[in-house]
Amino acid sequence: MNFGLIGTITYDEITFKSGQRISGLGGVLYQASVLCGLGKNVFLHTNLGEELAGDVNKLVRKWSTLRKKGMRRVPGPGNRVNLHYPEKGERVEVLKSVVPPLDPGPLIEGIHKFGMLILVINSGYDLQLSHWRDIVESASCPIWIDVHSLFLSRELNVPRKYIPLGEWREWIKGVNFLQANLKEVASMLGTPEDVPSETDLSRFGEKSFELGVEAVFVTLGKDGVLVLKQGRSLKISALQAGTIVDTTGCGDVFCGGAVVKLAMGKDPFDAAQFGLELATQAVEVKGIEETFKLVKEYRKSKK
Repeated sequence: MNFGLIGTITYDEITFKSGQRISGLGGVLYQASVLCGLGKNVFLHTNLGEELAGDVNKLVRKWSTLRKKGMRRVPGPGNRVNLHYPEKGERVEVLKSVVPPLDPGPLIEGIHKFGMLILVINSGYDLQLSHWRDIVESASCPIWIDVHSLFLSRELNVPRKYIPLGEWREWIKGVNFLQANLKEVASMLGTPEDVPSETDLSRFGEKSFELGVEAVFVTLGKDGVLVLKQGRSLKISALQAGTIVDTTGCGDVFCGGAVVKLAMGKDPFDAAQFGLELATQAVEVKGIEETFKLVKEYRKSKK
């Protein structure tokens, strides 16, 4: 099966309260690394900053199932992000530079090839809403969306803040599977400063189902994931991780694992369990390359 993947490749500079620093490629490459590690054909559509192109091509040179025709080079440094993890609370994200929104034409032209389509909003600048609507209307396959940065303020060189966005329904309408964390759910409910209650989450699930969503996956960090489906909800707890090295990309790894199972016809609860299993292992390694190796070895061990 072919997977269409839309998102932004980033270069992340990560700091921790301890003073530790990590830097490297990130963004939509996390989902791509999982899908390719599991042996799936991935058609990646992204705008890639010219200054990152050499590093990206070197990183993915052994990803035999990655189709790069949809990777369009654009001038400049690419999408660069500073991330800081305090001892407690939400991470602090600062955008240093971005790439322009994707041209949907080439993707729509080949959309009939896909058995599953995934949109990951890594920067908030990834894709214009009108173009996304064109893509959704053209697709005949199931669609997964990770709203991620859609609800972060779009300013450079200052810490990003969660904001309400009235047009969120237009992003979700016609999508089969929705991934969001608690802050993103709160933003869709119009109260980004609040922590959603069980009643709030149930209400959000109903709003999503009315838009055609089959299942909502609310990621809860170390507490696992809450899966909402009409008539049933289930919190799936994360397995105990070993030594935690880097939690960046954990939700992205979850996404990659879950969509593969959904594409195989598994129910959302089984799909979430598998995605969570991969994500729990991924926090024990650092970066895209190690994530790809981990997933590839996992796949071999299950043969």
